Amino acid sequence: MQIEQIYTGCLAQGAYYIESQGEVAIIDPLREITPYVNRAKLDNAKIKYIFETHFHADFVSGHVTLSKETGAPIIYGPNAEPSFDAIIATDGQEFTVGELTIKVLHTPGHTMESTSYLLRDHNGKDHAVFSGDTLFLGDVGRPDLAQKAADMTQEQLAETLYDSLRTKIMPLGDDVIVYPAHGAGSACGKNLSKETVGTIGGQKETNYALRANMTKQEFVKEVTDGLLPPPQYFPLNVKMNKEGYEDIDAVIKRGTRALSPEAFEIAANETDALILDVRSQEEFAEGHIPRSIFIGIDGGFAPWVGALIGDVQQPILLVTPEGRQEETITRLSRVGFDNTIGYLEGGFMAWKKAAKEYDSVSSIPAARFKEIIEKEETPIFDVRKNGEFTSEHIDKAHNTPLDFINDHLPEFPSDKTFYVHCAGGYRSMIAASILKSRGIHNLIDVAGGFKSIKEAGIPVTNYVCPSTLK
Repeated sequence: MQIEQIYTGCLAQGAYYIESQGEVAIIDPLREITPYVNRAKLDNAKIKYIFETHFHADFVSGHVTLSKETGAPIIYGPNAEPSFDAIIATDGQEFTVGELTIKVLHTPGHTMESTSYLLRDHNGKDHAVFSGDTLFLGDVGRPDLAQKAADMTQEQLAETLYDSLRTKIMPLGDDVIVYPAHGAGSACGKNLSKETVGTIGGQKETNYALRANMTKQEFVKEVTDGLLPPPQYFPLNVKMNKEGYEDIDAVIKRGTRALSPEAFEIAANETDALILDVRSQEEFAEGHIPRSIFIGIDGGFAPWVGALIGDVQQPILLVTPEGRQEETITRLSRVGFDNTIGYLEGGFMAWKKAAKEYDSVSSIPAARFKEIIEKEETPIFDVRKNGEFTSEHIDKAHNTPLDFINDHLPEFPSDKTFYVHCAGGYRSMIAASILKSRGIHNLIDVAGGFKSIKEAGIPVTNYVCPSTLK
């Protein structure tokens, strides 16, 4: 028996490869299926089943393409109604993979079709549970994403999740390994651990949602407290996972169309395409195509694209580092953005050599920023998440989280220079690009973000828990 967690950090997502005696089960595959197919070939094994824990909202799964490629059936738990052929398993149904048994545990609550899969070894002993978005390490799946589809309130879904955890998950042995669908960084929960593998016993000790003496009312209150609105692209990804999608090879072929600066400019003007620049924030600050949006490929790329662009049908033109256009298109497709129509051949340097107009972002080091704010009072905008800001921030700074920056546009002054920062410089450059695309140019980015601000000795306000106040 071998179990491999294939973890994708950008999405904080875990897919699983399970092999026994030449038979393979895949759980929650990513859209690009080559790694799973190649791994099975390496093991001289055949992919027998593709298990889906639910209709994922935060990424497009590879189940449809993988089934088409291998002939392996797709398996969902009860209540799933996909538009394609699939096995809709019953609660408790079992499937064999070599010497192993995979038992269906219907665990609704995150969504009503949410299902966990219990793996038993060749002796019939419970070995591991693949818990999808039902149970994470440190948290449980948010219960607000399926309200419309299930015709239920988030409170009713939370009550259902409470029952699922206590009747299907918590009775498992403490030594049973927990393999969740996500880790820290996913928007599918609030307090996900950085660890990606745990045990039932460990979660009973550390996960607030699995407290033995927790009432259903307490669970509902704690699980629903502090939920931020889900990213705009979530329901669109659910739709693709439920109804099917275009093969990724066709998406890549269309997107890797090399365009000269002249052709790129014509395409931008004629198609209303969004120009997405995925280079480093330093390169973008030095020079970029006017009104282009920066979301760097070497950061939390795909989730930020989904959160800020929203519409998966949006035509996109790419400015990428040399040789990374296919990688960029692949990572866009993971979250359903399939409408890349080309990339700038030769990159930004080709644009400059063609004497095309370009823009830049003013950026200063934290030491210079310190000198400025010591001499004068100036508007400061912190684009970190509310929790980060509440914990620690510059006195008198405004919190305008990047996730919801379009809701804060009226707050940015038009008649004076203001400063923008985040934690390390990635998010503030995204914010700067969005503001400039909206015609707001009187901004200066603080390079290195809050980390550099503290290192420069700029005073910050620390949050003090009220219970510690005398």
